[in-house]
Amino acid sequence: MEKTLNWGILGTSFISGVMADAIVEEGNTTLYSVAGRSQAPLASFAEKYGITHIYNDYDALINDDNVDIIYIALPNHLHHDFIIKAANAGKAILCEKSLSVDMAKTDEALAAVAKNNVFFAEGLMYLTHPLAKRISDVINSDVIGDIRSINGQYCASIAQFVNPESKGALYNLGCYPASLAHLIMQQAFGDTIFDNYTVTASGRRGEDGNICESAATIQFANGTLCQLHTAEDYGLHAEFTVLGSKGSLQLISNPWLPEAEGNQLVITTYEQQGETITVPAQGNGFLYQVRLIREALEKKQSSLQRPAATPKDSRQIMKLLTDWENATKTQ
Repeated sequence: MEKTLNWGILGTSFISGVMADAIVEEGNTTLYSVAGRSQAPLASFAEKYGITHIYNDYDALINDDNVDIIYIALPNHLHHDFIIKAANAGKAILCEKSLSVDMAKTDEALAAVAKNNVFFAEGLMYLTHPLAKRISDVINSDVIGDIRSINGQYCASIAQFVNPESKGALYNLGCYPASLAHLIMQQAFGDTIFDNYTVTASGRRGEDGNICESAATIQFANGTLCQLHTAEDYGLHAEFTVLGSKGSLQLISNPWLPEAEGNQLVITTYEQQGETITVPAQGNGFLYQVRLIREALEKKQSSLQRPAATPKDSRQIMKLLTDWENATKTQ
């Protein structure tokens, strides 16, 4: 009998627990090891999930020959270092979003992935869920016509929980509407649409000096407008609408936290009654992320397939976020 794939988790934060739950629920891989630098939460995490291979050193876990997949659940500014270490160790990699905090580090990390020919995925888990596939199908069906504008907003009260070096709202929250806008623009116009665009943005900085709120307008060379807004000190709010030449697509449920039930979108032909579509699923985005990664590795693939993010997609999303950050004028 072929052994199951073994996961090793770097970090014991909230998101590590969410992923651990998904690994257990999916049931076809093994939650093998965990590493952390704080003894009490590390011991608690290991006990909760019955993990017997426990490390106080991240490098030791990475170099454990029995670990097949490294899940990097550390703060954003640490991601690229551990992507490189995991790639050099020949491990498959799931790195929590955002991939990094700037383009130079992003390129270093992806270069290591390519050099070592290892599997890589960024943890934009919602893109693995059936809701993302349905959104993609709507865009490709031409039911709303040619894409003219996109409006996306994601806010959450997370300022008190994030590491100041993770660079604030854009990389912690803005990555969600930016990545969904990226998917839609790519599906509608192809990769070359990202070769030429302009960004204007304004916002404000929080007590840690990072951008805590920003609104951006991205205009692409074909005239399509994309308006994105994010903030880390509001209550939870998600909103996303695509306007086409024939009609609109509006996401009613939170597209970035899709679940087994309640996933809804509305397709409206202009001047007509909208059609509400419910997208059923077997679980949340984390469950699907674990499943698709397992299936990709079983097929010897080096990445997920669209609508999930490929390494090339992750780089383009990071470029959008970096340009958004650089364009933001703050008071």
